[in-house]
Amino acid sequence: MELQKLQRVVVDALEDVKGQDIKVYNTVGLSDMFDRVVLASGTSNRQTRALASNVAEKVKAAGGKVVSVEGTDSGEWVLVDLGDIVVHIMQPAIREYYELEEMWGSKPVRMKLAGDRAAARRAGTDGARAAGRAVAKRPAARKAAATRTAAKTPAARAKPAAKKPAAPKKSAKRAAPKRAAAPATKARKSSPGRSARKKAAKKPAR
Repeated sequence: MELQKLQRVVVDALEDVKGQDIKVYNTVGLSDMFDRVVLASGTSNRQTRALASNVAEKVKAAGGKVVSVEGTDSGEWVLVDLGDIVVHIMQPAIREYYELEEMWGSKPVRMKLAGDRAAARRAGTDGARAAGRAVAKRPAARKAAATRTAAKTPAARAKPAAKKPAAPKKSAKRAAPKRAAAPATKARKSSPGRSARKKAAKKPAR
């Protein structure tokens, strides 16, 4: 199997079982027996064994060769020999004590881990969302700019037209209409014939 593909399979297998502090080192020129050293930590005997088992299974499934698996009895330090790559799976205290990074770590190999890929995807998603929000704000920004421009025109600065004075409110109580003065009664004119008859009636008969 191609070296680049094999180391990718190994790292992915370690990440599947939550391997910690995964490091890959180029040992070309340092050893004639293998070209890569992979270091990983497991928090318990059970996890180190599970990590080694998963690496062996995934390499075989990808068409690679597993030379040997050593150290599964104690589980403190499990070594998986894949020919071109040797994988050391250690508990943190054992890894700190033996310091294999100082022995093989002069030429680290940069590889994207699952956490790095997830962070890149999140960054891409956040960037896409930010771009979407910016695009969504453009019409509103253009409208606001148009409003500001219109406000600066001479017509907009012109004084508003004077308001017409409001018509006086009519009183709720209507003024009572003035009654026309009653026409003065004219004294009846006594007819001359009637007066004469009255006078004649008052005179005593002779």
